[in-house]
Amino acid sequence: MQVRVLGCSGAIAKDCRTTSFLIGDRILIDAGTGVGDLTLEEMGRIDHVLLTHSHLDHIAALPLMLDAVSSSRRSPLQVHALPATIAALQAHVFNNVIWPDFSTIPSQASPFLQYQAFATGELLAIDGTEIEVLPARHTVPAVGFAVRGDAGWWVFSGDTERNQAFWDRVNTLPVAYLVIETAFSNRERDLACRSLHLSPDTLAQELAHIHPANRYPIYITHTKPSETELIMEEIRQLDGTAGIQLGPHDIRWLRAGQTLEV
Repeated sequence: MQVRVLGCSGAIAKDCRTTSFLIGDRILIDAGTGVGDLTLEEMGRIDHVLLTHSHLDHIAALPLMLDAVSSSRRSPLQVHALPATIAALQAHVFNNVIWPDFSTIPSQASPFLQYQAFATGELLAIDGTEIEVLPARHTVPAVGFAVRGDAGWWVFSGDTERNQAFWDRVNTLPVAYLVIETAFSNRERDLACRSLHLSPDTLAQELAHIHPANRYPIYITHTKPSETELIMEEIRQLDGTAGIQLGPHDIRWLRAGQTLEV
């Protein structure tokens, strides 16, 4: 299974695209601005979009992608999300004010978009791929995902603050890759706490939950463009801080354009 990183930034700037991952060629996890790098043919092959939550950086390209390929689709795009996320899309995006309601056009019987609600903890079977909905702690209802590949599970934290329930589940999985957010530097730790994001110090506390026998590449995502270099430097300096040893972990910065083989 291939996971193609379309976007993994916490905001936009030159060469910075917000969160979106293409699983194979038919499943999209989040629909940030990175979707705009796909060709029309690639967008047209996507049949399923799974959303972690309703924030703009994770949904911005969804209405635009639908507009770009709707006339060529032969079946509705399936949007999978928490009920609260679906309600937010209906109220604030596909509301015939910000954007047309694609769930009712060209007709209610044959729409361009259909919603599929899921619950945290649910195991989904989508286009032959197993995807588990993981818990997240954020300012709006949110989740992460674990996607099963041939070599193990690709795990994505979504936007989250410290979250014991996430690790309780992840430590039972044969993880191949972990993608975890660290949106702010330590100098912005108070803002990170208020907005329920991680900073390097809280990331270190989270990684301490990984079972000592479990070792896999850890990719840092969702960094703010103005702070990416500082965040990565602070992560490199964490080893030994507050008794936390990060040395054995293989920590890397995620970049748009990367492809992970799982």
